Amino acid sequence: QVQLVESGGGLVQPGGSLRLSCAASGSIFSIIFMGWYRQAPGKQRELVATITSGDSTTYADSVKGRFTISRDNAKNTVYLQMNSLKPEDTAVYYCHVVAALGNYWGQGTQVTVSS
Repeated sequence: QVQLVESGGGLVQPGGSLRLSCAASGSIFSIIFMGWYRQAPGKQRELVATITSGDSTTYADSVKGRFTISRDNAKNTVYLQMNSLKPEDTAVYYCHVVAALGNYWGQGTQVTVSS
């Protein structure tokens, strides 16, 4: 059984920073890529950033230059460093892992950007 445990969400003022973490555990083999998605109230879930096993990254246009995705392969952990946060970044952030034997989602962590 595979588990994804997310942490690092919370309340931050506009312009602030947060770092999300997602650790994958269990019978997970050959991770292809890891990523973060988010879903704001009343909106569809959207891609935020992804990173492959070869460290190739993609970002949504709305977060380019502000967010950085990285990973620790030895720990099966993916991170999302979020800087210069804006109120429109408020959402539940979900970790997503695609591996050889399936794809998996975390439970979500709330990020709220408000003064």
